[in-house]
Amino acid sequence: MDPSLEKLLTASVHSRKFITVLTGAGVSAESGIPTFRGPEGYWTVGSEAYQPQEMATRRMFLKQPYEVWKWYLYRRSVCAAAEPNPGHQALAEMERLFGDRFHLITQNVDNLHIRAGSSPERTFQIHGNVFRMRCAEECSQRLVPVPPDLDDWVRDRDLTPAETALLRCPECGGLARPHVLWFDEVYDEPFYRLTSTLEVARKTDLLIVAGTSGMTNLPNKVAWEVSRRHGAVIVDINIDVNPFAALAVRDGGFAVKDTCSRVLPEILSVFQDA
Repeated sequence: MDPSLEKLLTASVHSRKFITVLTGAGVSAESGIPTFRGPEGYWTVGSEAYQPQEMATRRMFLKQPYEVWKWYLYRRSVCAAAEPNPGHQALAEMERLFGDRFHLITQNVDNLHIRAGSSPERTFQIHGNVFRMRCAEECSQRLVPVPPDLDDWVRDRDLTPAETALLRCPECGGLARPHVLWFDEVYDEPFYRLTSTLEVARKTDLLIVAGTSGMTNLPNKVAWEVSRRHGAVIVDINIDVNPFAALAVRDGGFAVKDTCSRVLPEILSVFQDA
């Protein structure tokens, strides 16, 4: 590790600074979960192949609700088969170490952070969680687990009438939807922690960005809010080129071109030894 980065991390422990970690698909890719826009995301309905940007929309859900559900049930099964990696585990340990000084903001819907031990209270899942569903008509804001009878979904499997009956809102009996942020929707506070996320960003002294491409709006807002804060520093960890690296270096931070599963445990070790 760069000695200057190690010095910064050590200082963050002793100065009682607020630490936020922002994670993206790069963290979970190391657990074997295909990236959202990769070849695994494509889906065939009849004779047409749809891209993820077409499947993950409210428009498609209104048109083909059960095809969208089948796509998400398959993705959910892929996530369920994956295991948290050392990067996820290191972040859970950081939360235990820093308590209320620590927040985790994740774009990942795979639930691996929670399974690794990060708390739901300090983990803002800003794109939702594929293991939860809610009323499509928003009769309430209640989130419920996707029924376990729909586990182990294979790619070409069709829903039976009995299975479609499981995908209903427990409050009103109407159709339920996956608890995920779709491309044609906007962030909000009740479901996606918009206000809370920006409030955390505005008090963050050290932002660690891990495996995030910068393709969505709110993560970019988080980084810019932190960059505007006097004395705040950004550390970007990514094997790919992304906008956070340039922002970090511009403001006196660090860009580490390496895997999250290797660097995050190293950062945890520095925190623990400080």
